[in-house]
Amino acid sequence: MKNTLSLIFVYIFLFSSPSIFCQQTTINPQDITIVRDKWGVPHIYGKTDADAAYGLAWAHAEDDFEGIQHAILAIRGRLGERLGVEGATLDVVSYMVNTDYTIDQYFDTAFSPEFRKVLAASAQGFNDYAAAHPEEVFFKNTFPMTEKEIIKGYILGQAVLSNAAFGLGRVLDGKLERYRMGITNTGSNAFAFSKKKTKEGETFLVSNTHQPLEGTLSWYEAHVNSEEGWNMLGGKFSTGVSIFVGTNENLGWTHTTNYPDLHDVYALEMHPSDKLKYKYDEEWKRLEKRKFKFKVKIGFIKVPVSRTFYWSEYGPTLKNKEGFFAVRFPAGLNIRAAEQWFWMNKASNFEEFKEALSMQALSCQNIMYADKEDNIFFISNGQFPKRDPNLNWKGILDGSTSTTKWKAHDYHPLSALPQIENPDCGYLFNANNTPFTATCEAENLNPKNYDPTMGFLQFETNRSLRIIELLNKYDKLSYQDLKEVKYDLQYATETFYTHTLSNLDSIFNLDTNKYPDLKDAMEIGQKWNGATDIHNKQATLFSVAITKVLTYLADELIFDMTNTIPEDVYVDALRWAKKYLKKHYGTLEIELGEFQKHARADVEFPIGGMPENLAAMFMQKYKKGKMRSYTGDSYIQFARFTDEGVKIESVHPYGASNRKGSPHYTDQMSLYANQQLKPMTLDKATIFKNAERVYHPGE
Repeated sequence: MKNTLSLIFVYIFLFSSPSIFCQQTTINPQDITIVRDKWGVPHIYGKTDADAAYGLAWAHAEDDFEGIQHAILAIRGRLGERLGVEGATLDVVSYMVNTDYTIDQYFDTAFSPEFRKVLAASAQGFNDYAAAHPEEVFFKNTFPMTEKEIIKGYILGQAVLSNAAFGLGRVLDGKLERYRMGITNTGSNAFAFSKKKTKEGETFLVSNTHQPLEGTLSWYEAHVNSEEGWNMLGGKFSTGVSIFVGTNENLGWTHTTNYPDLHDVYALEMHPSDKLKYKYDEEWKRLEKRKFKFKVKIGFIKVPVSRTFYWSEYGPTLKNKEGFFAVRFPAGLNIRAAEQWFWMNKASNFEEFKEALSMQALSCQNIMYADKEDNIFFISNGQFPKRDPNLNWKGILDGSTSTTKWKAHDYHPLSALPQIENPDCGYLFNANNTPFTATCEAENLNPKNYDPTMGFLQFETNRSLRIIELLNKYDKLSYQDLKEVKYDLQYATETFYTHTLSNLDSIFNLDTNKYPDLKDAMEIGQKWNGATDIHNKQATLFSVAITKVLTYLADELIFDMTNTIPEDVYVDALRWAKKYLKKHYGTLEIELGEFQKHARADVEFPIGGMPENLAAMFMQKYKKGKMRSYTGDSYIQFARFTDEGVKIESVHPYGASNRKGSPHYTDQMSLYANQQLKPMTLDKATIFKNAERVYHPGE
C-alpha cells in the first residue's frame, strides 16, 4: 500500500478516542440533564459518573454522529466501505495491530468496577442514540457497541500516537532506513505559569493543540459533571468516554506529542525451505498466517480486497521484498489508557493526579499540568521497555533470539522519565521539541541522566525557539501577554525551519545565477520579515511554496526531523508558487489574508499563520485560487487559577456541532479567525441561568 503512512497522517488522532460498542446498562436518561449554552456546548449533569458518561456519549452523537460512526467502522475494518482508500488504510492498520490479542488477554481483569460502569454507560449512550435515530445509521449491524470495542479504539489510538503505525509502514513500504519517528507536520503547544511568573499573581495553563480543524479527528468540546465528583470541561475525540485535555475546578492538563522511540522492528531469519517458519532461540517456529478481507468504496461500488499478514513471537509481522519483519510496541499491549484518562479527570489535587499517572497506561504524549495550589508540572510521558543498552534500537534488530525481545509491561518507572515540577523560574512549555528544553536554561534537564534507549528528541522546533525568544522578554507576564505569546505569528529570528525540514531556510538562499527566473522570488524573501499576519504581502509566496514542499514530503513518505530535501524540490516549489500566484492574482505580493481563508459552508474569514508558527496553520486548495485552513490551531483553552476560582476561556475553529443545519456549525469562526476566546464556566448556577436549552437525553 504505497501511501500507507501519508494516509495515516490524515487520521493520526482518530483513535486517541474510543470507538466502539457495548452491552446495555441500567442508565435512566431522566437522571441526566444536558444544558446547552449560547455556543451549543453541552454541559452534562448526572447523579453518577456513569450517568454523566451516558450523557456525554448522547450529546456527542447529537452533534457528530457521522464522525462517531466513522471511528466505529474503522475499528471494525469497514471504514473503506464508507470513505474509500483513505478509510481502508485505517482498516488495515486496525487489523495489523490485532487489538483482539490484547483484549483476549487482559480485558476481564484490567479495569476497576467504577470504570467498568463508565464504559458500559458510554456504550449504552451511543447505542440508545442509534436506536432512536435509525435513519442516521450508515450500515446495518453497526450497533450495538460493546465495551471491548471501546477499548480496542484506545489500544489502536495509542499504537498510532506512539508511532507503531509508522513501524508497520516502514515494513510495508520497504523503507526501513528512510525514516524512523514518523513526525508529522502538525504539532501542539502547551504552557504553564506559576504565580511567581504572572503579574496578576495567578496560575496559568494553556492547551493549544494543532490538529485537523474538522472531521473525525477534530476536537469536541464538552463539560461533564456528576455528583460523584467528576466536573471536567475540555476536548475529546470521536467516542472517548472522558475528556482528554481540559480543566476541572482544581486542576488542568494538556498534551503535546513527544515522539520518543516506542516501537522496534525485527528482521526474522526464515527457514530455507519451509516458507512460514522462522528461527527463534535455535527453534523453528511457524508464523500465524492472518488473511484480512475488506471492501473499498470506489465510486458507487464496493470492491472486495484481501491482504495477508502474519503474527510472530514479537507481534504483527509483515512481508516485503527484503523478507519478513516484525514490529513490537508497548501500545499494542496497553489496555488501561481509557481508565487512566478517566482518573485524571477525577483528580482533585496534585497527589491524586500523580496517582493517576502512576498507572502508566498512556503509551506516549507529553503532559503539561497546573492547579489551584500553584503547582506546575511537565513530564515527557510514555511506556518505555527496559532495553539492552548494547543494542542499536534505532536500527533493525535480530529477530532470531529472545535476547532482543523486551518483556511486556516491564517498563521504566514514572520516576525515570524526564519531568520538572515547580521550577524556580515559574514557567514550563513544550512545542513538540526536546523535553530537555522545557523551562529556563538553568533548570532544564540533562539528557545524560536518562536512558538513551528511550530515544527522546534532542532538537528544538521553530515554535520552541520562538517561545524562548518571547518569554525572555518578560520578568513577569500578564494574562494578555500570554495571549500575545500563544497567538504569535512570527517565525523565530534565529533560524527558519519546520520540525520535519531542517534545511527549509534554503528556500530563501537559492543561487539566482543558477536560477535567474527565481530572482524576483529571492528578492521577496529578502524583504519578508518572517511575519504571517493577514496583512503581510511577502508571506503569501512562501505559504504556497511550503505547502508544495510538504506535499512532496507526504508523497515520498518522509517524516523525520533530520530531513534535508534536495535543492530541486525547493526550486520546483517556488516555480510552482510563482505560476500559481501569477495565474490567480497577477502578482507575487498579495496580502496573506486575501489568499488564506478560514471557511466553512458560506462563512469565510481571512486567516493568518503558516506551518511552525505558534499559531500554526496548514492550508489546502479551496476555490478561485484561494487556500483554506484545514490543520493547525484547533481547540484552544486558557485556564486561570485565581482566588475566586478557576476562570476558563476557549474557542473551537468552527462550532460545537458538525451538523450543517445547526446554528453552531459556524458560530465560533469569527472568534477563531480574530484570535479571540469565549468565556466558559464550571459553575452550575451560571450555566443554568444562561442556558439556551435544558433537556434529558431522548427529548
